[in-house]
Amino acid sequence: MRDEKTRACPVCGAALPRPSRGRPPVYCSRSCQARAYRRRKQPLPEPGMPPASPPSDVRARQRRRIAEAVWRIAAGQGLDAASMRRIAAEAGVSLRVVQYHFDSKHALLVDALRLLHEENERLARARIPYDMTDPCALLRAVLDEFLPLDEQRAFALRVFTAYYARSLTDPELAAVFLAAEQPLEDLVADIIGAGQAAGSTAPGIDRAHEADLLVSGAVGLGLDVVHERRSLAGVRKVLDYHLGRIFPAEAAVSSATAASRAASCPSR
Repeated sequence: MRDEKTRACPVCGAALPRPSRGRPPVYCSRSCQARAYRRRKQPLPEPGMPPASPPSDVRARQRRRIAEAVWRIAAGQGLDAASMRRIAAEAGVSLRVVQYHFDSKHALLVDALRLLHEENERLARARIPYDMTDPCALLRAVLDEFLPLDEQRAFALRVFTAYYARSLTDPELAAVFLAAEQPLEDLVADIIGAGQAAGSTAPGIDRAHEADLLVSGAVGLGLDVVHERRSLAGVRKVLDYHLGRIFPAEAAVSSATAASRAASCPSR
């Protein structure tokens, strides 16, 4: 008599269909079959050795590896060159591995963009000394994050440029890339607001409008440096000019310091 008990996939627990004939299936899909095979192939740790990384860590590292491949292709050739096969080759994995982690190319592009945002935010937090007692210096440090001051920031600017171009014809990607929230503008506005509360800003300025101008201007100037249309020193002079307009007292101190340094230097 046939066993009428409902059988389940040993990997994901999904109910298995009852075959009309032949041997009953062991797994619900080829994906679960592949997972079970990898588990069987994984060797047991030697006595005294640390345990292997949990599957979630391995999965996260592999997804990150694939996302980094997307970044490199986007920065060097643009997103149009980022086919699934090209991404797999760049990441050094098989196409099946990429498809295992991402249901579609679009899902991969979106996830890679989110990971890049998270990476940039992590690095920026480590670089910026968050000190609201000196809002002008803090704002200058924040604006520096939009400039290609090192290889990492120059690389990120190239990747974001590729995504921006793609978002013009991809509404779903634009919804992720151009989110309704404006955390950077809000942060800059809060810093200017701290300066207003301390009485160190010019009277009558609108912190929200100034934040919009500074963020968009810094991004555009940073891209000009990447395209070699402007020098980094020239771009910093432009940003210092606008910071001096917002924080006139700080600009006066900086000018006096620069003048005293120049006077103390021997003439040639």
